[in-house]
Amino acid sequence: MTQPKLFTPTRFGALALSNRVVMAPLTRNRARPADDVPSVLAPTYYAQRASAGLIVTEGSQIVPEGKGYAWTPGIYSPAQIEGWKTVTDAVHAAGGQIVIQLWHVGRISHTSLQPGGKAPVAPSAIQAKSQTFDGTGFTPVSLPRALEADEIRQILADFAQAARNARAAGFDGVEIHGANGYLIDQFLRDGSNQRTDAWGGSIENRSRFLFEVVEAVAGAIGADRTGLRLSPLSPANGIVDSDPMALFRHAIEGLNRYKLAFLHMVEGPTGGARTDETDAGMAELRAVYDGNYIANNGYTREMAIAAVETGAADAVAFGRAFISNPDLVARLKADAPLAEGNRATYYGGGAEGYTDYPTLEIAAA
Repeated sequence: MTQPKLFTPTRFGALALSNRVVMAPLTRNRARPADDVPSVLAPTYYAQRASAGLIVTEGSQIVPEGKGYAWTPGIYSPAQIEGWKTVTDAVHAAGGQIVIQLWHVGRISHTSLQPGGKAPVAPSAIQAKSQTFDGTGFTPVSLPRALEADEIRQILADFAQAARNARAAGFDGVEIHGANGYLIDQFLRDGSNQRTDAWGGSIENRSRFLFEVVEAVAGAIGADRTGLRLSPLSPANGIVDSDPMALFRHAIEGLNRYKLAFLHMVEGPTGGARTDETDAGMAELRAVYDGNYIANNGYTREMAIAAVETGAADAVAFGRAFISNPDLVARLKADAPLAEGNRATYYGGGAEGYTDYPTLEIAAA
């Protein structure tokens, strides 16, 4: 019997995937508090999940100002690069492929998480209706200040340097985080971007920062090692736009010229229920994109198999299922039951709920 296409190899640019099951980025808040170096447990955690066709790491801030949550890792210091090198070595030794998600949260931060207690930065000085975790609990995000033009240009350079750092750390490539209401998404949406310069106003101007980040990163490490994540129809972190379909049609059409390794799309509300309306909207946007497409958000085994068989997606990313099922690919292949995750240990902590979930084989024994 022929196995479903979901479990067959493919190639995304320079990335050779052993199958089309992708591990989605998952914030776990376990970095070393003093310097945002990945946890000493991170190599084990990621290597346990190396049977994924591709691992996308948790979001990792490209500069200290890009941090929005306590205990998230960075990719801007020598110590962080060395810390991530232990992770990539472990994943490669286990036969996996891994890219790091490059993250700048913009306004989704708190002054207590910013260098010198300064205000977070954003396209415009508009506070998000959102909360963040500051290490003691959840608190409303702080009022941001609007970026100056020269600061925007510096952030573009920071993205490029973070991509080079990622390659130095042994990553096979990067995924630019353009989703879920963080900095790139804030520039895209007219609810958070009320600038009157070249980065604001029209859809073309609001898309400019996205394209400039893509150009900076692809220019640094190659488009064939560069991916991008978007969430066109998600209201995550209080993000809104008056015409998201027109905005993202323009953005996705523009992305075709870069020949990226992949486009990773959150289909509908992030972590929310799928609806006929959002599915129709995402299908319309999918039809606009010419390259490798990773679908994400609420996929079951059956949905994932069907999406890849029909060409609706080239791969499917799973998030929470990978937390509690390090051998998720084997379980999906065998149509075996999936273990439930312990939500109390999703964010922060040590080995419990991180590296102690058994494989199906171990659980059976």
